Amino acid sequence: MTAPYQVVRLVFYLPHDHHELSAVVSRALDTYLHAVGPETLGKWCDTEGEGDWFPLSESGWEVVRSWLRPGQHRFVEEWDAETFLQRNRKGFETFVSLVGGTTGTNGHAFSYVARLPWRTQREAVSAVSFSLPTEFLEAHGPETVTALALELAAGLPFTSGHGGLAFHLPNRSRQVMRTLREDVFRFPGLDVPTPSITDTLGTRVDGVHWLNFLGPPVLGAVGGASGLRTRLHSPETTVRDMEGERVLVTLGKWPEAGDLTRGHDLPAYRELAHVLEPWLPEAPSPSPWSGYSEEETRRWWRRFLD
Repeated sequence: MTAPYQVVRLVFYLPHDHHELSAVVSRALDTYLHAVGPETLGKWCDTEGEGDWFPLSESGWEVVRSWLRPGQHRFVEEWDAETFLQRNRKGFETFVSLVGGTTGTNGHAFSYVARLPWRTQREAVSAVSFSLPTEFLEAHGPETVTALALELAAGLPFTSGHGGLAFHLPNRSRQVMRTLREDVFRFPGLDVPTPSITDTLGTRVDGVHWLNFLGPPVLGAVGGASGLRTRLHSPETTVRDMEGERVLVTLGKWPEAGDLTRGHDLPAYRELAHVLEPWLPEAPSPSPWSGYSEEETRRWWRRFLD
């Protein structure tokens, strides 16, 4: 397996605009930094400019924190023409991207994207994600990672979220994606993050993972926590109640990559996928992965169903 590209990723989908999320996302970032160390993140991306990366110095933190402040709330319909053209082209109101180390490849990362604040929202959601190197998981154990995920989730108004093994892709070039092709189709438990999913996810669920956070309306549609417990029979699966009519479904003590070449197709993951199938989105079209066909993307998207 291409180890340098593997991380533990926690992500939460939030059906709210930036002015409603700025305070809770700032607190979530502080929670993450407290867990991993304030010096862990080393670079920030100028997402308001040309997308260049800079060292995360004191002045860089000032810029990041300014982006996380709510500012004056205005709907898209109230923006001037220049602001509308700029932000509508980029597809977000606020976007913060931070990575660890001097090269951005040590596995630590934080990302927050706030949807455009239209008066009438349909499918777009905001999202916040946190990455940990697998060395963190190995050093501190899955209980620590789960506790961090729960602490983050408790302060975020999510409809869904997840945590588990994922490819770390600060560079999504065609060459990188080609290098990972064998691993993408061999290890079903390794997620391929798809940033564009926030444009169309709505209240659906972004796949099945080691940790699965479910809230309204999907949780109610499957019969709540009790309904899930009656439909999930894998011995390693647990359903944990959370405040606010939300649950955490955990598929085993440790996250697993699986290995289809050895017949390890992660049956607990497949079981949950079939329960959640009506709320799993279709594969994005056209393929969001450079160098992959739509059929290949669809095959991966349905890896726990077909």
